[in-house]
Amino acid sequence: MLFLCTSGPALAGPEAQITDYRVIRMSARDASGRVRLATRSFHSGGVPHLLVIDPISFQSYVLPAASLTLSPVAAEPPLGSSPFMRALERYDSPPYPLQNGGATRASGPVGGEFLTVDLCPSRRPFERELFDTLVGLGKGAPVPVAVAITGIWLKNHPEEFGYLTREAAAGKLAITWMNHSFHHSYDPRAPLARNFVLTPGTDFPAEVLDLEQLLLSRGVVPSPFFRFPGLVSDAASVKRLRDYSLIPIGSDAWLAKGESPRKGSFILVHGNGNEPKGVKLLLPLLRGGELHLLPLPEAFGK
Repeated sequence: MLFLCTSGPALAGPEAQITDYRVIRMSARDASGRVRLATRSFHSGGVPHLLVIDPISFQSYVLPAASLTLSPVAAEPPLGSSPFMRALERYDSPPYPLQNGGATRASGPVGGEFLTVDLCPSRRPFERELFDTLVGLGKGAPVPVAVAITGIWLKNHPEEFGYLTREAAAGKLAITWMNHSFHHSYDPRAPLARNFVLTPGTDFPAEVLDLEQLLLSRGVVPSPFFRFPGLVSDAASVKRLRDYSLIPIGSDAWLAKGESPRKGSFILVHGNGNEPKGVKLLLPLLRGGELHLLPLPEAFGK
C-alpha cells in the first residue's frame, strides 16, 4: 500500500497493522544529512517506522526507522528555530479562546486562499459535486485542498474515502489530511465549554492518536495540522496539541456563517452533507475563477 498525499514507503496489505504507536519529538537525520522532525514512532507489519515532518515545507512523511539517526532536537539548533517550530510555538500558546483559536489565516501576505473541508460524522450524502468541481479545475495539475477528517466518517464512508484517495493518487487532488478527532462528539443542548472535545469524559489523546493510526492503516500520511471539532478548545487541549507537535487550524471564512474569503483566508465548508449552504456559496467562487487555492502548508511562510 502506497502512502498518499506525501511520500512514504509501502506498507504490507490493504490495511496495514499499526502497533506500538508512540508520540516522540526527536531530530531525524538521514544518510544524506537532511534533518527532519520525528513526531511518531510505530511498527507496521513488525517493521519500525517514523512519522516525520519537514521543518521548512511542513510536509509529513513516513520513513523506515532504520534509515534515520535520532538525536535530541536541541542537538540540531536549526531545527529548533525552523518555520515549523516557530509556528508550533506561536499557535499553541496563549491566549486560549474557547472558539476559533490557533491559526485562522495565513501568517503573512499570500497570493490566494486555503480551502479546508470538514468531514464530521454524518449520515447525509457526501458532497461529491464539490470534489468533482475541484478535480475539474486542475487542468493537469493537482488542486490543493485540506480535508479535516474524523474516524467515524471514514469508517462509515469507505467508498467516499476511496474516491478521495484515488483522486489524490491520480494526481488530481493534493490533499492535506487534517486530524478532526476520531468521534467528534457533539450535544446540541450542551454549552461550548462542555461540548465537542471538551465533553466530560472525552479521552482526548485517543481522539487524536487513534485517528492518526486509522489513516496510516489506510495508507494515508496525516499532516501536522489539527482542527478542533466546532473550533472549540481550551488551554489544556491546545497544550496537549503542542506536546503532539500539531498546529490547530481555525478559520476566518466559514462560508455558511456569512464570512467572506479574502487573500490568506482559511475557507471552511463541510463536505459531509451537514451544511449544504457553505458548498452552495463556494461552488460559484470556484467555477468563476474567483479563488486561487494554495496548499495549507504555504500559509506559514518559510
